[in-house]
Amino acid sequence: MHKVVISGTGLYTPANSISNEELVQSFNTYVAQFNADNADAIARGEVQALTESSAAFIEKASGIKSRFVMDKDGILDPQRMAPRLPERSNEEWSVLCQMAIGAAEQALQRAGKTAADIDGVIVACSNLQRAYPAIAIEVQEALGIQGFGFDMNVACSSATFGIQTAANSIQLGQARAILMVNPEVCTGHLNFRDRDSHFIFGDAATAVIIERADLATSRYQFDIVSTKLLTKFSNNIRNNFGFLNRAAEEGIGAKDKLFVQEGRKVFKEVCPMVAELISEHLQENQLNIGDVKRFWLHQANLSMNHLIVKKLLGRDATEQEAPVILDTYANTSSAGSVIAFHKNQDDLPAGSLAVLSSFGAGYSIGSVLLRKR
Repeated sequence: MHKVVISGTGLYTPANSISNEELVQSFNTYVAQFNADNADAIARGEVQALTESSAAFIEKASGIKSRFVMDKDGILDPQRMAPRLPERSNEEWSVLCQMAIGAAEQALQRAGKTAADIDGVIVACSNLQRAYPAIAIEVQEALGIQGFGFDMNVACSSATFGIQTAANSIQLGQARAILMVNPEVCTGHLNFRDRDSHFIFGDAATAVIIERADLATSRYQFDIVSTKLLTKFSNNIRNNFGFLNRAAEEGIGAKDKLFVQEGRKVFKEVCPMVAELISEHLQENQLNIGDVKRFWLHQANLSMNHLIVKKLLGRDATEQEAPVILDTYANTSSAGSVIAFHKNQDDLPAGSLAVLSSFGAGYSIGSVLLRKR
């Protein structure tokens, strides 16, 4: 069995950012027009009037101040309120592939590796833009990597599940190194006309190089001490969009074909599950919670992260212990915890113990214990 390390991480950030104020202006323009167009029906009680949003409401509810997006104009157009990403020919790299390449190149550089050193590609993300061929095989082709590639989806936990999958292959000698990428165009499945969720998501892509410890040469190595995964079925976060939609015309265009959630139920049920899993994971490895120097948690909601770490530590965490990128990136699904990891790792001294954890729809929870070399 080979020892395994993470030797490099990468991040692709879209060029465009939308502030809460910009998003609210677009949303409130839509609300005003809707209420005006339906004034008579609203007066008769046949249609419910929509309520305006506010930047203060968004920040208080989530901790989000802005988000990066692949397309800004389409989202902010009150007549559209969805990103405009034109279809590309089959001879062009797809949007997800383009984003993955941007993150992968940085991860390869930090790991000190080239395509010739990589034996496999895993694309792990919440929303794949097509059924086949696999985006991972496209990324493999674009980067000139020999070996294998496949896609996997465990919603917001895709990255931690992808890390375990890659680590297992390397431990067993099936690959020397694997590129695991998380391209997330979360704005594509977000209902920007829903007051309770129109602010939640942003777009980004992350990449992680997982490789045999004896072959690693980078200055950014972390031993993968252990991984632990958990899933429990729940309908509280759901997206029913899929290829069978065309077989049931009555559902086309329904709200559940985009992201929907019962936010309060998710908060109440997921937070204790995450804290319990991480605590059990540390105990199984004879490690103490007090020894953990950093928590890179899924970036979905600031209050959730505060509560999870408080349950673990018995106190509020400092910003250094549980860094936040949610304020400027919003929820980027599987990429969020890796963005926090990528941006907040270089200051840790050698020997530091850390936890990378993600959680989301499924429910799905992943915990990766890391120790800096």
